[in-house]
Parts: sequence; C-alpha cells; structure tokens
Amino acid sequence: MSRTAPAPVRGWPVEVAARYRELGYWTEETFPAFVEERTARFRERLAVVGRDAHGTQQRWTYAELGAHARAAAATFAGLGVHAGDRVVVALPNIVDYLQVVLGLFRLGALPVFALPTHRGLELTQFCTLADAAALVLAPGNDIDPTALHGTVASAVRERGCEPPVLVDVSTWSVDADGAPPTPTPSAADIAFLQLSGGTTGVAKLIPRTHADYLYSVRASAEICDLDERTVQLVVLPAAHNFAMSSPGILGVLHVGGTVVLAHDPSPRTAFELIAAERVTDAALVPPLAQAWVSAARRRHPDLGSLQVVQVGGARLADSVAPEIEAVLGVRLQQVFGMAEGLVNYTRADDPDEIVHTTQGRPISPDDEIRIVDADDREVPDGQEGALLTRGPYTIRGYYRAPRADTESFTEDGFYRTGDLVRRLPSGHLIVTGRDKDQINRAGEKVAVDELEGLALLHPAVLDAVAVGAPDPYLGERVVLVVRAEPGRPDPDDLPAFLRSAGLATYKIPDQVVVVDELPATHVGKNSRRELRRQLAASVPENVPEWKASP
Repeated sequence: MSRTAPAPVRGWPVEVAARYRELGYWTEETFPAFVEERTARFRERLAVVGRDAHGTQQRWTYAELGAHARAAAATFAGLGVHAGDRVVVALPNIVDYLQVVLGLFRLGALPVFALPTHRGLELTQFCTLADAAALVLAPGNDIDPTALHGTVASAVRERGCEPPVLVDVSTWSVDADGAPPTPTPSAADIAFLQLSGGTTGVAKLIPRTHADYLYSVRASAEICDLDERTVQLVVLPAAHNFAMSSPGILGVLHVGGTVVLAHDPSPRTAFELIAAERVTDAALVPPLAQAWVSAARRRHPDLGSLQVVQVGGARLADSVAPEIEAVLGVRLQQVFGMAEGLVNYTRADDPDEIVHTTQGRPISPDDEIRIVDADDREVPDGQEGALLTRGPYTIRGYYRAPRADTESFTEDGFYRTGDLVRRLPSGHLIVTGRDKDQINRAGEKVAVDELEGLALLHPAVLDAVAVGAPDPYLGERVVLVVRAEPGRPDPDDLPAFLRSAGLATYKIPDQVVVVDELPATHVGKNSRRELRRQLAASVPENVPEWKASP
C-alpha cells in the first residue's frame, strides 16, 4: 500500500512558535510518547470501563490499555498501514475506540476522527481528502461495515483514488506480537485530523499537532482540577473535540483517572453507570443536560459521587443552568470551544452569576480575542460582534483546503469562528448566535448548503432553503423549507431520500415545510434571516403545510 505523505499545512510563524515554546505551552512530548509514558506510569490503575464491539463489558487497567494499543499498532502495520498514513475512524463509544486510536498513535499513523453517525457521503469525502489507508467501522446503528465500506470504496475509486482497507473491529484479528518500535515524530508534526463543523458541504479537515493539542489537554486538565481520583463519564461521541480533550478522555488519561464509556446517551444508562462506577465528572450538550434534570426529578437516582457537570457544544439557557446544579447536586462548568482550537471554561472560583450566564473565558493568557463588526472593526466590551481568535492551540490553516483558508482566516492569522459573542470586562464570553450559514443542532453542526444541495436532487423539489429554528430542547432544529416543482406532488419522502443519499442521521431535517414562495432579499436571493424570523414566530401547527419528517 502506497500513500501520499501528509500534506503540508499553514502553520504558526517561526517567531510565534518559538515564543510558545519559550513560554512552556509547547513541549517536545508527542502522542506515541504520551501513550507509552501514561500506560506505564499508571499501569496498575483502572483506565477504561465500557463495552467492546461484541457488547461485552470490559475493565482495562492502564497496563492492559497499553498492551491493547501495542497490539492494535502491530495489526495496523500488518495491514500495510505505515507511520504518517491517515486512517478514518468512525466508531461508537466502545473500548475498541481507545484501542484503535492509541494504537494508531503508537504506530505513528494519523487518526481522522469521524462520527459513528456518518454514512457513505461523508466517509467518502473524508477518505478521499485524507487519502486514507484504512476505514475503521463497527456494526450497529444500522451499519453493516462490509456494505458501508463497499459503498465508500467504490465512490473513492470513482474519484480516481485508492480506496481504504476495511477494519471491522468486531471481526479483526488483533496481533498481540510484533508491535513496531515507538516512532519519534517531531512535536510540530501533525498528530491527527479532526472534522470541522464548517458551513460548506465540502469536508474540512483540521490538522492538530502534537505540541498544540497536548498543551490544550494539559491546561484543560489543570483548569478542571482532574487527578487520579477522576472518573469521567463519556456519553457524547468520543470523537468529539469536547469529549476528547476538554478535558475529556485525553485529559483523564493524562492524570491517571478512569474513563467510563456509555454505550448510549440515555439518562437511564448514564445514571446506572454513575452509581456503579462512582463517576465524578460528566460532559453534556444542553439537550442532554435538560434530559438529565427531567429524569432525575422523576427517578431520584444515586448521583452522590457526581461532582461536576460540564455543558457545552451549544448555548445553555440561563434559566436551565441553576437547575442543573440544584437538581443534580453538582457544580456546573460551562464550556465553549471548537475543534479548530479555542476553548473557554468557567472556573471553579467564578461567582454563580458568571457560571450561569456565560460560556467561560479562554484557556491561555496568550489566546488572542477580537470581537468585530461586519467591517472587521473591533467593538467595545458588552457589544455583540463576530469572534476572531488566534493562539497556541488554534490552527492557522486547514488540511488541503486553500480556499477555506482564505475565507476562514485573516491575513494576520486570526481564525473566523463564525460565532457571535459579547465579552464581559472579566474576559468571559457570552455566545449570542452564529454569523455563518450553519445550524447547531444539539451541539452537532449541519452545513446548510450540503443539505440544500442534496434536497435539490429530488425530482419534486424546485428550490430549498435549510435554516435553524429555535427549539427548547435541541437549541436549533433543522428545518428544510422547499418549493415543489409545479404539477408534482409534495416531496413527502424527502427525509427517506436524504437518508438514501448517504447523509448522516443527525443532518436529516426535523421538519420539512412546503411553501408556495420563499422570502427574498432586496437583490432577489432567498432570505434565511426572514425564514428564521418566521419560524421563530411560529409553532409547527401554525405553519402552512408543515410536514414533520418521520
């Protein structure tokens, strides 16, 4: 198997990188060294609890986790995966996920963090863009790994690229012997690729280096007071940046704590695991936090061990924040960040009002923040504006995406986050909305043009506009507003059509609205702003010809 070397990316200027090293933000530690050192130092401690790909409950010590990672590295090497190769990983919250990811780190290969909800359309994009050597899948949630891999491989081949090898973790034969030597990459090298929640239907991959990401992990673990006694419940998809490093799985492994993987996100499962494993910390998106509060009121579960609940991924309503603390008996920590870099936390010593009403302040004193108007002029504290940022763990460019680099970064290296915020004099940020065409559905980002483009392929759809409508549970629900082709019946099968096109399940619209005309701007373009206003002022029953997706 012959793959291209990792593509060069736009990095930090030499003098800026030198400064980050001098200040101690960046060290020479790499992920292969991280895996070897932590699994040896904490070898007797419990590292991970969770089900495997066969549904069997596992409890691995750090020594066992290290052995599993070495075995996975040997297995990938036997499949022809080499250091520097990219491997798309789309696994649910199972212990095999950690084995695979740490094994790839141990081999020096680069994981590409996909989600278990991604299907053929997205996986084809990721595999093609990354020139992936392998695609890692597991059965479940309507996934047949062989069939899905066949779809992706065929599409990748049609694009003139070499298709990835399938690794089905429910059937792979892990080689416990012959682990390759620990690689010695530079800390400035790319360690893995994350997915952007960006606004276009074209996948954007985020290159994270060993130095920048491990700084974020170490700093997050310190801010969040993690130590060997920490037992972290992971109910969000493990590949999410929030679940990975804020402080997440890697933060817990950094300090020798225990990771508990929930096989489903339901409050029932979470509460059972909290009681059984004496969980101390959990990270949630707002809809899950509200579900926990509601369920706890009804069931009165044993949450005595739980100390901290983090909430991030989307704006938490001010009214819900105190309820989380009161009902669950925990300390709330708000988190606001992005896979491109910047992460903000409320702190343990922040007053309640700050914790309940803001989304935190940045990790690093060298996180630079600009809040600007439409002409990129900075606005005063307290005034809403677009958030721009750069710093020691915020990327300066995407992977093989020069057009996106031009659109998403200023000439002096600030990343345009797409978020609208207000900044308090204390430095805490309040997220007020988005200035990009993107829907934030329960923390998952949906690019509107991807959804619209697929909808327009339906023979009965003349025009389509996707918008986010306010939703008390999801934050924003995905609404697809369409005009039908004259003389054709309404496209009632749109959700099924989009599923069959390979769209991820979380991107399927929550509602489809069929209208005679779409509101337009003064230059004749479809007006998302007016559609959002109309939807915000309406309830489903009051929207003409509202059609709920099945």
